[in-house]
Amino acid sequence: MILIIIGFIIIIVGLVLGRSEQLWKRFAGVFRLVGALFIVLGFLISCIVQVDAGYVGVKKLFGKVQTDVLGSGLHVVNPLLEVEKLDSRTQNYTMSGMHDEGSKAGDDAIRVLTSDGLEVTIDLSVLYRLKPEQAPRLVRETGLNYEDKIVRPITRTRIRDNAVYYEAVALYSTKRDEFQQRIFKTIEDDFNKRGLLLENLLVRNITLPASVKAAIEQKINAEQEAQKMQFVLQKERQEAERKRVEAQGIADYQRIISESLSDKQLQYEQIKAWKELAASQNSKIIIMAKGNAPIILDAKGQ
Repeated sequence: MILIIIGFIIIIVGLVLGRSEQLWKRFAGVFRLVGALFIVLGFLISCIVQVDAGYVGVKKLFGKVQTDVLGSGLHVVNPLLEVEKLDSRTQNYTMSGMHDEGSKAGDDAIRVLTSDGLEVTIDLSVLYRLKPEQAPRLVRETGLNYEDKIVRPITRTRIRDNAVYYEAVALYSTKRDEFQQRIFKTIEDDFNKRGLLLENLLVRNITLPASVKAAIEQKINAEQEAQKMQFVLQKERQEAERKRVEAQGIADYQRIISESLSDKQLQYEQIKAWKELAASQNSKIIIMAKGNAPIILDAKGQ
C-alpha cells in the first residue's frame, strides 16, 4: 500500500512538472512512468500475502472483518484488504508472585479468600491457543489484545469464585487436584464461548498465611515426634521380650540340668576330670581323700 501511495505522489509530481517551465517538462514523462511502475508494483505486492506457520490470517476490508480465514502459506488477495496475523500455537500466560517470572512484571499472583476466611496466594499458568475457525469472530468482538481482555480477567475471576468452596488447608493439601479440575472446567467453558481453547491449567504454587503455615509445621513436627516415640516404645518392648525369653531359656536349662544330674553322675564326672588331669604332661600327685575333693600335688615342686 505504501508503494501505491508513493506511486501516486510521483505521478502528481510529474503532472506538476508538465505544467512548469520547459526545463522541467522533459522530466514529467519519466516521473509519470516511474509513478505508474510504483503503483503496479504496489498492487502486485498487496495482492500477495504470506502467512507463517503457526499463524492464521484474518481479512478486513475498510474495517469490516471477513468470515474466511487464511491458513499458513502464500495467498493472492484483494490489494485493498488488510490481513491481521494471529498466533494459533499454544501460548502460556503465567501469573506469579515472583518478580519477572510471570507475563506481567512484579507480583502478579492471585489472592483469594477461602471458606474459612483466610487469604491464600496462588501462582498459576494457563496454556491455551486460538481456535483458527473462530479467529474472525475473536477479532471482531474482542480485538487482537484478547490476552488482557479474556485470558487474564476470566482466569482470575473464576479462581476467586471457586476458592470460596474450600478451606485453606484443604486447598493446600488434599483438595488441590479437585480445585484444579474444577477451575479448569469453568474456565474452559468461558474460553470456548470466546473462540479460545484451554489446553491445560497448572496450579504452580499455593501459599498459605504465615500463621497457618507455622501451625501446620508444628502439627507435622508433633506427629513426627509421636511416631518416633512409638518406634522407641516398640523397640523397648522387643528388647524386654528378648530378655524375658533369654531368662526363661536359662531357667529351663538349669531346671533340666538339676533334674537330670544324680550323685553317681557327678561322681563319674569327677573321675573323668581327675583322669584327664593325671594324663596331662605335668607331673601330678593326686591324693584321694575321704572327702569329695581330691588333694593334688605337683611332683616338680617337691
